[in-house]
Amino acid sequence: MEHLDMDTLRSHPAENKVMKRASLVGVSTTTLFYVLCGCVGYAAFGNHAPGNFLTGFGFYDPFWLIDAANIFIAIHLIGAYQVFCQPIFQFVETRCSKQWPENKFITNEYAVNVPIIGTYYINFFRLVWRTSYVIVTAVVAMIFPFFNDFLGLIGAASFFPLTVYFPIEMYIAQSKIPKFSFTWVWLKILSWACLVVSLVAAAGSIQGLAQDVKTYKPFKTQ
Repeated sequence: MEHLDMDTLRSHPAENKVMKRASLVGVSTTTLFYVLCGCVGYAAFGNHAPGNFLTGFGFYDPFWLIDAANIFIAIHLIGAYQVFCQPIFQFVETRCSKQWPENKFITNEYAVNVPIIGTYYINFFRLVWRTSYVIVTAVVAMIFPFFNDFLGLIGAASFFPLTVYFPIEMYIAQSKIPKFSFTWVWLKILSWACLVVSLVAAAGSIQGLAQDVKTYKPFKTQ
């Protein structure tokens, strides 16, 4: 019995080890998927490879596959949109609260009883501001429908500093890796190689945007 209790109450692995393993699996899976799509698509179609492999060829069968893919994309983008927008929402709302602390429209919270969920607090400024932000960004996205090239440009701009440079520099500083050691040199080579990849990707996205502008029509997908 004592042995069973010890097995049951065994401590969980350290958080840093769990996160390291989760990050490794997540990044490896994503990288493998993207590299396969990019390499196989370019090998098969060259510069004529469509941005959307599911619908870019003009075939929409089977319909269930296209619908399922669109649902997954919507779920993915809704979650990503929330992650990226929350800091903006928080920044604006905090600044406005400090700037106009006496304004009841900005600071007051109103309790609303929602069945099953319970009491929910509504702030009218937050409701109006966030709704307006979503509407404006959606309209801008529809006016400039260069999804693939914009996505590539944003990804190229954020990939190197956020995914490569800062993590590598923090790891070097935290681990106190001496300069010009074997590990330091290879980490720097990796960093510079990823910088080159980001610059090439950004150049390709800009070239794609320049081509899209020539046939640009508002609210029409490219």
